[in-house]
Amino acid sequence: MDRGTERDGAVTEHAASGRIPLAVVVVDRDGLVSHWSSGARRLFGAAKEEALGRPAVDLLPVSGALPEDDDPSPYGAYGAYDGLGHDLETSLDGRLYYPAAGRARLTVPERGETGAPAPEGQGSDRVDVLWWAYPLIGPGPERLLVLGADVGRLQQEAQDDDPGYERVAPAFALHTDFPGAEELANKLPEILPSMSVEESARIAGQILELGYPVLEFSQNDRVPVTPDWGVPRRVERRARRERAARAAAHGLPLPPEYSDEAEDLEYVAVRERLEFLNEVSGRIGTSLDLSRTIVEVSRAVVPRFTDVAGTYLREQVVAGEGFPDGAPDTTTLWHRVAIEHTDEPGRWDDVVPVGEAMPFPAHTPFFQCMTSGEPVLVPRISEQMGHAIASQFEKRDIRPLITGRSMLVVPLKARNVVLGFMILLRHPERVEFNDMDRVTGAELAARAGLVLDNARMYTYQESVAETLQDSMLPHIPPRMAGCDIATRYLPGTLLGRVGGDWFDSVKLPGARTALVVGDVMGHGLNSAAMMGQLRTAVQTMAALDLPPAQLLRNLDDLAQRLGDSYLATCLYAVYDPIASELHIANAGHIPPVLVRAGDGRSELLDLPTGAPIGVGGVPFEAVRVRVEPGDRLVMCTDGLVEMRGEDIGVGLATLCESAAHPAASMDDACDTIIRALNTRGGRKDDVALLMARLNGIEPGDVASWRVGLDPEEVGRARAVVREQLHDWGLSGLTYTAELLVSELVTNAVRHSHGRPLELRLVRGDTLLCEVDDDDHDLPTLLSAGPSDDTGRGLRVVSMLAREWGTSRTSAGKTVWFELTLPRR
Repeated sequence: MDRGTERDGAVTEHAASGRIPLAVVVVDRDGLVSHWSSGARRLFGAAKEEALGRPAVDLLPVSGALPEDDDPSPYGAYGAYDGLGHDLETSLDGRLYYPAAGRARLTVPERGETGAPAPEGQGSDRVDVLWWAYPLIGPGPERLLVLGADVGRLQQEAQDDDPGYERVAPAFALHTDFPGAEELANKLPEILPSMSVEESARIAGQILELGYPVLEFSQNDRVPVTPDWGVPRRVERRARRERAARAAAHGLPLPPEYSDEAEDLEYVAVRERLEFLNEVSGRIGTSLDLSRTIVEVSRAVVPRFTDVAGTYLREQVVAGEGFPDGAPDTTTLWHRVAIEHTDEPGRWDDVVPVGEAMPFPAHTPFFQCMTSGEPVLVPRISEQMGHAIASQFEKRDIRPLITGRSMLVVPLKARNVVLGFMILLRHPERVEFNDMDRVTGAELAARAGLVLDNARMYTYQESVAETLQDSMLPHIPPRMAGCDIATRYLPGTLLGRVGGDWFDSVKLPGARTALVVGDVMGHGLNSAAMMGQLRTAVQTMAALDLPPAQLLRNLDDLAQRLGDSYLATCLYAVYDPIASELHIANAGHIPPVLVRAGDGRSELLDLPTGAPIGVGGVPFEAVRVRVEPGDRLVMCTDGLVEMRGEDIGVGLATLCESAAHPAASMDDACDTIIRALNTRGGRKDDVALLMARLNGIEPGDVASWRVGLDPEEVGRARAVVREQLHDWGLSGLTYTAELLVSELVTNAVRHSHGRPLELRLVRGDTLLCEVDDDDHDLPTLLSAGPSDDTGRGLRVVSMLAREWGTSRTSAGKTVWFELTLPRR
């Protein structure tokens, strides 16, 4: 060990550094040596060739006790120090699942100047060894990493320089804030050359996680152990001793640093607990995802504070719901949401699986914890208590997992509400939980509870927002009369799941479909509420079959009455599959894209832009566009094509290009557009996308007749319907269709003002029948009494039709019904 730079016989306080050559041994899951460093050869006297594959217990100092003739200092057997250490054999046989350290004396063949074993028969050497053992987890075969150091030469150098350094013990630094931590992580793989970089890095990470090794010269002086490179440390003992000697020589009181040793130990313990809590606080709550937060909380305490951590949360917390006021009771269900442990993999999985929900009886420490909101400490779980706890688990015996272990149950609470609790267990070989652990656990649980509550509230708000958005966005059927529809909605990436974008489709008379896309300017709940009002208004006015320009005019008037705080853009199109025509009006929205089926060409439709809804006092114009079967109409909101710092023309050009890309289905076509425009980065706005494939309806699937106002025409109407259904192969619908057509035509003849009726049949996904007349009064469904002569016709239609309805037209009204086609 380098003692530092000497000047005039004194060691400078700032220049001291520690460097200890280490033996590095890796033991696999079968207890055999899989890595044996050159340092191990020098320390233990076995060559690498003879060590690899041999049982580690045959090569390493398995006893932690020193011979009786050695210095009987309290550090003579590390097992008595801090309750952490056991002999190395306990680590080698897999009985420990947390880091351990110790000190042992072994006899090896005498070594030559190079450190290699001397030839047989030339004597032996007694070596005082400090060792550290780290359990390894992960997919690899390695189970244990053992580091060893020869403390003999160190002691000799220390005695020559300062007799106060005689007592040496191995220890662990439980935090990685010393200057060489990053260097250790980078250089440890260099002393494991037989392993891959990934495996070495994994082992290095676990050492830093469990605590890097240190040499402890007293309760206050700890020097980090590093493999063949130095880590600076401060040498303050000499300066303190000199100050104390000067004070004694002059009859002065001792300096403050020479306080009672017990107080020093207590201070160190409290400081380490606080540092542990601060470190845990930095590791939890890195996100507002409830599941991730649960895992972070569980992993933060294992194995540093406990060997097993089981986390339970209230059923309502897991479901993202609220729960009643007051303390939980014996009917409260608690979900086991995480189990973290250092036992062998799978040991807990079958007995206490994650996801199980259960209540806890009043006599258990768990019930006491969750009702009082205070930690419950059980120094050792007795056979009787283990049996009582195990009785809650039907057909599963958990007594081998818990009996004899120390247990601490801590509540996870926030804002005086118990959200759950953690069950912490330590192995029987480990020191029991004590009152200081109880305080530490309570503080840990309080911090974890607050983090969990934040995640819970965020999850709850996300659920509310998602439910609100889903309730406002329609669930559009994929097939309408003469067209197929696909939609996509993407919430703003930074502004939550609620916005003002929407799309819709409305079934209209005459086998037509209204297609709508709109965008309320702004974000959040207010915009979503405004969007819901406008969408409802569009649906209502579309059902009245208002022309597109008139509908936008009425929508603008409504927005003015609702207030002038919001503006919205809207694109409203009516598709007539029989006439092969689109009737479109625009209110400040980006234009739609029409992809032609013939040549695959795409184009932005040139529409009168119009002003946004809510501006007021501006005209709206509608245009008619001829389309062909197979053409696709793409309507979206500007969040898809608009990017900060980029001209919107670039996004529109990308939209046209991606919309024209061939796709196997409508969903694939939508995904192609989203991928092309949503991967550019920087999108912060919501996106609504609606695509309609305009299939049209063939002329052969449409039949229409003019019907006179003579009551005898009712019979002729039944006859032509019967004949047409026979030609279409739909004779099975003849009786029902004739009966319903007779009712509609009879009512139309009775109420018409002189204009002939129009009767039309349309064969599509359903059989549609429409009757037009010149009467503007819409019929209503009435309850007819036994003596009434009227009021039964529409009730018959309502009972037998798949769907029926009425709507006004410019000339009067249309009454229609649909029948389900028989399966082919």
